[in-house]
Amino acid sequence: MADIVVNGNTSGAVTLSAPAVAGTVTVTLPSTTGTMLTTASTTGISGSAISSGTVPEAYGGTGTSTGYYGFKNRIINGAMVIDQRNAGASVSAINTVLFPVDRYYVLQAIASSKFTAQQSSTVPTGFIKSLVCTSSSAYTVLSSDYFLLRQAIEGFNVADLGWGTASAATVTLSFWVRSSLTGAFGGALGNSASNRSYPFSYTINAANTWEQKTVTIAGDTTGTWLTDNSAGIVVNWSIGMGSTYTGTVNTWAGAFYGAPTGSTNLVSTNGATLFITGVQLEKGSTATSFDYRPIGTELQLCQRYYEHSYSQGTIPAALTTVGAFEFAQQVAASSTQFGASCKFSVVKRTAPTMTFYNWNAAGNQAVNVSTAGVTSGITTRALGDSSFSTTCTTPAGTSAGQTLSMHFTASAEL
Repeated sequence: MADIVVNGNTSGAVTLSAPAVAGTVTVTLPSTTGTMLTTASTTGISGSAISSGTVPEAYGGTGTSTGYYGFKNRIINGAMVIDQRNAGASVSAINTVLFPVDRYYVLQAIASSKFTAQQSSTVPTGFIKSLVCTSSSAYTVLSSDYFLLRQAIEGFNVADLGWGTASAATVTLSFWVRSSLTGAFGGALGNSASNRSYPFSYTINAANTWEQKTVTIAGDTTGTWLTDNSAGIVVNWSIGMGSTYTGTVNTWAGAFYGAPTGSTNLVSTNGATLFITGVQLEKGSTATSFDYRPIGTELQLCQRYYEHSYSQGTIPAALTTVGAFEFAQQVAASSTQFGASCKFSVVKRTAPTMTFYNWNAAGNQAVNVSTAGVTSGITTRALGDSSFSTTCTTPAGTSAGQTLSMHFTASAEL
């Protein structure tokens, strides 16, 4: 078989001439407008002639494709490979937002923990990391309870979907899942105001077996869906949901629902597990191949919302000088105030919340002198989305030749 491959975008006709070929001539073209391929003549070509096709749905056409188009996935860290905060350690869900891996957070309505979450190496073929939620007890879910795994997608990244208008686009959510339980599980898509939601259901057929799930959702033509640097769409997976927060499956509702009525509650079975990876939310009614991105690119996408000064794989607050940020400028000639400025690795979604850490002892909001081990408080100034400045008073006991240094985290999460 002879293959003819034409690369690059085309806006006009393409004429291909070939000698006699006793086989199939395959012509591969990227996205185009209109009909992708036409054939005026097949003279000299025996066997199967060139066929016509259509523009893939991901590019605004009506056809489907399983090819790679790059950044089609609105989910960040869909393969669970980035974990800047915990380096794989477990997080207990409480009534405060906590991130077991980057961009995904766990939340529950009551203070005492009923499940944990962490990065895992139990994966389906083609992946190296997943996220696992584990029930901590056999808990009876009350009507007002909610136990959630979530990712909030920035409005800029879903603005083209046109949700809240008559032109709202259809989206498809796909993911790999594995659980020690079987049955109907649930989740929901919702808006930032928690007054629009679409409960969806997926069935786990076999225990402790990886299965891929696909949910297609017609875009919401009403409600308010933000298209700025706030939360645009929130994707939820239920770990347990009280009746107050469950609704009709596959139906848009003017309230917050985290799952359909009758969904399985993981937290009701002690030690039950739910693994998830390969999460993709894309425009169109067909799930396509997972959008793998270079690890450096995925990290930078995560750092728009959170970064730290520690080496990757080191949990913030660790006692280490590696990566510590140094103070090098004296504020005034006769002053004991020192200051410094630092550029973030990636421009943040908004000016972040800063936390500073002492590398020599437990605690935060402190600076260490390189050899003396004494500390001093820090004042943040000129904080923006791309950089920050700090000042501190030179600690007592500082001598010539010593440096002031500290670590930091910067959070601009949705």
